[in-house]
Amino acid sequence: MDDTGITDIPPEEAEELSPRAAKIAIIGRPNVGKSTLFNRMAGKKLAIVNDTPGVTRDRRETKGRLRGRDLLLMDTAGFENVKGEKLEARMRAQTEQAVFDADVCLFVYDARVGVTPLDRIFAEFVRKSGRPTVLVANKCESRASDAGITEGYSLGMGDPIEVAAEHNIGMVELDDAIEMSLREVNLMPEIDDLDRSDAPVRIAIVGRPNAGKSTLINTLIGEDRLLTGPEAGVTRDSITVDYMWAGRRVQFHDTAGMRKKAKVQETLEKLSVGESLRAIKFAQVVILLMDATMPFDKQDMQIAALCEREGRAMVIGVTKWDLVENKSEMAKSLREKAGRLLPQLRGIPVVMFSGLTGKSVDRLLPAIERVHIDWSAKVKTADLNDWLIEKVRRHPPPAVNGRRIRPKYITQTKTRPPTFVLKCSRATKLPESYKRYLINGIREDFDLPGTPIRLFVRADKNPYDN
Repeated sequence: MDDTGITDIPPEEAEELSPRAAKIAIIGRPNVGKSTLFNRMAGKKLAIVNDTPGVTRDRRETKGRLRGRDLLLMDTAGFENVKGEKLEARMRAQTEQAVFDADVCLFVYDARVGVTPLDRIFAEFVRKSGRPTVLVANKCESRASDAGITEGYSLGMGDPIEVAAEHNIGMVELDDAIEMSLREVNLMPEIDDLDRSDAPVRIAIVGRPNAGKSTLINTLIGEDRLLTGPEAGVTRDSITVDYMWAGRRVQFHDTAGMRKKAKVQETLEKLSVGESLRAIKFAQVVILLMDATMPFDKQDMQIAALCEREGRAMVIGVTKWDLVENKSEMAKSLREKAGRLLPQLRGIPVVMFSGLTGKSVDRLLPAIERVHIDWSAKVKTADLNDWLIEKVRRHPPPAVNGRRIRPKYITQTKTRPPTFVLKCSRATKLPESYKRYLINGIREDFDLPGTPIRLFVRADKNPYDN
């Protein structure tokens, strides 16, 4: 296995590990998925996994590597708020010892359930320990986890890393966060800029059946790697193709065509669409491929809305451009439609090319690089609050029932996609239209065209509130 993730080390190679392997402790309350994450990171099933809380009692360890660094992974018992001589109290003592022994802790909580009082008690203990900690929001395979992800910021451990250990989602981002934490404690070898930029960009190509997705990938890589044909629905599974494209490592994910939900009846097609949805969630950039002879179909718009809800960076690719006669007029019309039909992605790049002949496909990579950079953008809090003062001065929020709403503070809480939290009085009364005004302002004033942006409004704490 390559060194782009944490890998298990066979017992016969264990003696080759350095005597000072970095220790990673996976901690959290019972039943949040610690053992599932441990097995995923180890690369094999070592710990028993069950829905029953308290299955793990002893500390389990295994050796592994992360991007050239030796590691010791530790699975721990769920933290219980008990003391004394009971079994649960002795399990808690083992977990606390693992925290003190670790170089980096992975604090795992269940994003579907949200932050619980026990999470807060344990988080306070971990913060007081002074150990570098990565906050892991597990079970993020569906939108049911959105509220719980946001609640994670209240634990005071930084941005939650969104993963679904059972489904192998978000593990690359988790590896990145672990690597950064190890660097802070000088336990990760330095990697030069060239090596760091070598991480592949994951690109999912999606669209309606027979849009030319497989043909485009074959043209980009210069070989007939994927099966193509005039029949709709040739691709049934999500196929990953690794490639060096213009000096950059990329992973293309070819997906099955996505028809209207009402037309998807066969079990096999349902499974294929399910794989396409997973590819979108896994991707960093999505190319929404449209047929130039019938672009912006209703199904195209539904797929675009799905990608925006998932928060993916997106490029609209219009293929079969060789079949268009008046190209300049058609290009102008397509860009106008993109702005009108996808206002939530205002400024999204539209690239026209022929996937079959290869003409103009070289325009895709610059567009992908731009949206990927914007998707990962971080805006300084000071700049955001200067911007907020000016925006509110120009256009104050409307009064509700004769009482003003006062936006007070804004900060960016995460990237990929850029996510912001606005603190204001009477937060629940802020109109959706004003939120759109602020989101569009962020996109335009900080030069993030076509980027999905999240804005959460939170109430300012009232000192007189019980």
